[in-house]
Amino acid sequence: MSFQSFLKLTEEGVLFMGYQFLRLEKEDQIALLEIHRPEKLNALNYETISELFEALEEIRADSSLRALILTGAGDKAFVAGADIQELAKLTPLEGKKLSQRGQKLTREIENFPKPVIAAINGYALGGGLEIALACHIRIASQKAKLALPEVTLGIIPGYGGTQRLPKLIGLGRALEMILSGKMISAEEALQIGLVNQVTSPEELLPKAKELAQSMVKNAPLALQFALEATLRGYEATFEEGLAIESDLFGLVCATEDMKEGTKAFLEKREAKFQGR
Repeated sequence: MSFQSFLKLTEEGVLFMGYQFLRLEKEDQIALLEIHRPEKLNALNYETISELFEALEEIRADSSLRALILTGAGDKAFVAGADIQELAKLTPLEGKKLSQRGQKLTREIENFPKPVIAAINGYALGGGLEIALACHIRIASQKAKLALPEVTLGIIPGYGGTQRLPKLIGLGRALEMILSGKMISAEEALQIGLVNQVTSPEELLPKAKELAQSMVKNAPLALQFALEATLRGYEATFEEGLAIESDLFGLVCATEDMKEGTKAFLEKREAKFQGR
């Protein structure tokens, strides 16, 4: 089934893979995971977060899948934050537990062993932007609007936004967004390094798929180790990062894919990677 067929089917309300609030389609070694609560602008309620954990585990376990594209249903929102009806009822203890659960989800995305691309098709607010921040790469539609507006509700970002945003765009810009709650355009997000690319709404998923395909043609274990080296090293000292890199370089040299990749290069042919 094509991605275009997938979009048509989801517009007609067809359920995929047994999820109530998600749509998961698999094609050409790529998983397309759509958060599907369009009537709520894809806001994250408790059940949606639970399903995201389940879907990530399914994609992780499927060796035929080598990359993940994460997006939202419709053309209005990627994810318009957490479900405010649920937030309004939280006690302090419940709030802490919700934050920890959201942090666990974004950590799962950030440490996912396959490349994760956020295709931001509209509003990415609060928890929605925090999910996008946890993805390895972000592509935004020209219609996208991004913000961490929690302070306007009397709360703060709780799914890792206060930690990831400064690392991505710098402390000053991050504090401006967090403390003002202001919304920025896709073009401004591109200028400050919050997103990698900006496309027309029609080109968003094709561009995300094109980028994913440029990755999945490479050796799966090399992708996994490159992600691990980069992400673990980013949180370590430079010397610690170099040690992580050399350890993983040694491990990848033991793989069949490494032997196949170097042999194919020397024989001037396309490599056939098996993920072993």
